Amino acid sequence: MKIGLISDTHVPNRISRIPGKVFEVFSDVDLIMHAGDLCELSVIRDLEEVAPVVAVQGNMDAFNGLNLSKSKVTIAEDVRIGLNHGDIRPRGDTQQLYYMAKELDVDIMVTGHTHVPMIEQVKDVLLVNPGSPSVPRLSDPSVMVLTIDGKDIDIEAFKVGEAVCSGLQFAESKLKED
Repeated sequence: MKIGLISDTHVPNRISRIPGKVFEVFSDVDLIMHAGDLCELSVIRDLEEVAPVVAVQGNMDAFNGLNLSKSKVTIAEDVRIGLNHGDIRPRGDTQQLYYMAKELDVDIMVTGHTHVPMIEQVKDVLLVNPGSPSVPRLSDPSVMVLTIDGKDIDIEAFKVGEAVCSGLQFAESKLKED
């Protein structure tokens, strides 16, 4: 089974639409998991043109009137995959993400929030953050594809564009405007 992993799209708040390269990368996936900060339901509709979508609420989604679950668990070929935005303090703390995974009783924990791609094994849990395809922080715009084949798990990261405006640059330009 192939699963597209995406997070922090921030449509239309920071970018007008998901970069086209994302749809190319996800063209043959069976499922797409969005780890929050969609900011608009059109993101789900657009991604559903490619494959079914499982999405959770990010910290920015409530501000935009979206009411999604905070966490979801999906089972793919006997592998339990947790999905949560991961808006914890400190941002991206792997110990807290590990405990979140244990609470959900999952083998893989997919989160977002940092806008930075990460794949890290912590004890018996694989922590995954696909980064952001639209507002990266100190990285290139990215998504990931998770492939599960029995007990074999493979994750591939894809660069899906050029960093036109990083999250830090966006915050700085926003301050200048205000």
